[in-house]
Formats: sequence, C-alpha cells, structure tokens
Amino acid sequence: MDDIGFIKGFTFGWTAKKGEYRTAETIDSLDKLKETGTKWIALSFDIKQKDFHSTEISFDYGYTVTDREITFVIEQAHKKGMQVCLKPVINLKNELWRARINFPDEANSHWDSWFQSYTNFITHYAEIAEETNCKMLCIGCEMLGTERKEKHWRKVIEAIRNVYSGFITYNANHGKEDNVKWFDAVDIIGTSAYYPVATLSDSSEETMLMAWEAAKGHLYNLHKQYNKQILFMEIGCRSANGCSTMPWDSYTDLSFNEDEQARFYNTALKAFWNEPWFSGFFWWDWKHHLYHLEDAKKDKDFSIYGKKAELIIKQWYSKP
Repeated sequence: MDDIGFIKGFTFGWTAKKGEYRTAETIDSLDKLKETGTKWIALSFDIKQKDFHSTEISFDYGYTVTDREITFVIEQAHKKGMQVCLKPVINLKNELWRARINFPDEANSHWDSWFQSYTNFITHYAEIAEETNCKMLCIGCEMLGTERKEKHWRKVIEAIRNVYSGFITYNANHGKEDNVKWFDAVDIIGTSAYYPVATLSDSSEETMLMAWEAAKGHLYNLHKQYNKQILFMEIGCRSANGCSTMPWDSYTDLSFNEDEQARFYNTALKAFWNEPWFSGFFWWDWKHHLYHLEDAKKDKDFSIYGKKAELIIKQWYSKP
C-alpha cells in the first residue's frame, strides 16, 4: 500500500437523500469544491437504524442514496482529480446520537446479532469502495457505545480486509479517542475534532491556538502509542456566534458570524499543517446542492461556500 499523503479534504454529500446525487447541482458543487484546492472528499451518507437497542440495520430504499448514486459521485470526483474516502454512517430514526447504540455486556446474543448486521452493512460498502477504487474507507463514526467491544470490532475489520485493499480508518470522537483499544488494527486514526477552542465568541486567534496546542499533545501521544498517523475525519464549526465554543452544535439558534468560523479554520490549519504525524483534514461539510452565492451571508450552517473561511481554505490548500 502506498503512502496516503497529506489530505486536503472535505466531507461531501452528507444531507443527500435518495435521488439527490445524480444531478447537475451535485456536479456543479463538486466543481466549486475543486476550485478551493480540495483534493479529497469523504463521501458520507447515512443508513437509519430504528433505535439504539435495535439489533438489525436495514436499508431503507425510500431514503438512503442508492449504490448507483454513490458510484456516480465517486466517478465524478475521480474525473475531477479528487481521491475518495467512502464513509457510510449509521444514524437513528429517532434522531438520537448514534453513540447511544449499546447493550449490556452480558447481552451476548444482542451484541452478536448487532455486529453481524453491522458487518453485513459495512462490507457491502467496502465492496463498493474496492470496485470503484476509493483510496480510503471509514468503517465507523462516533460509535462510542460499541467501542469497548474490541473482539467484535477486530472481526469487523478482518471481514472488511477480505474484500477491501485500501486504507482503513475509524472516526472516534474528540476527547474519547482512548476508548478505542483496537486502533492498531486500522491504518489511520481518525477523529471528529470538534474541540472547543474558545470560551467567548470573540476569542482571539492566539487564544484558539493555545487550545489547539493542548489538543495536539493528546493526539500526538495517541500517534506515539499506535505508531499511526492522525486524521481529522471531521472538523469544522458553523458560521454562527459562539460556534468555536461548541463546534459540534448544529441546532442552537445563533446569529451569523463568519469571522469566528474563519478564525476556527485558520487556527486549526496553523496548528496542525506541518506536523509530520498528522495526515490532514476532512472539513464538515460541503453540501451536494449549494445555496445561491448571494445567500452565503444568511447561512448559519457549517458550509463555507461564499464565506471568509472559504478564502482561508483556498490559501492553505494552495500550499504544496
């Protein structure tokens, strides 16, 4: 396996539902993303599990993007010179966080059933990743309630490697990376880097950089422990007041603030860009259907299209 290189990436297509990938809007969005200097996309979509104690993961043919649609976006990205990390994600129909998927340790039959269903789910997409030459596969995202089941996860990874020959990563959650005792079994350590780097919405870049340095120490120790590169499978914050104090937030009603978002982006890039143990960024997120450019100053979501943070990405991603 060759070197993964430094990933100048973005998550792409997350909000898509069935029928929304194979469109002119998606192609246009990929073109605009390429203009930022982005070289990788994490093509991310979700499959809905009924609730946190269900043991079966069922494909919803009326909701989830189809295999043909996924293949279409991968082919389009490759045509535009971008590499792809395929990232299928389990979510819950009741909108609770997937981290709550869990069973008591003594409920062996429940664990066995759920992990068998999960293996069927993820190896299906591993086969697609292999057939479409995706350079990386993310095998799970923020599955905190399941991470202690080390033997089960190792069997999942073994099954994936039987059908997929590219790089494998797992997306832990910020500050909880130590829960994953099986990081030795993947190729790259991924995490959702929603670290709160400010206590006030007008915190300076100097304040944010100090917070990134604190997070960096923990991540460097993780790198040393497993001798693996660290990758931000997710990172970002909204263009909203206070976003840097709670970068994970997507629901709170906040006023527009693109300057704070831009400072979050610039300081994260400054803090990690030159670290030899760091593999890069998949920023959250670039929509498959973009808003009109004139609406950028009204959008308080994670998107950076038409905002100050987009200029910062262009500056950094233009670097060799």
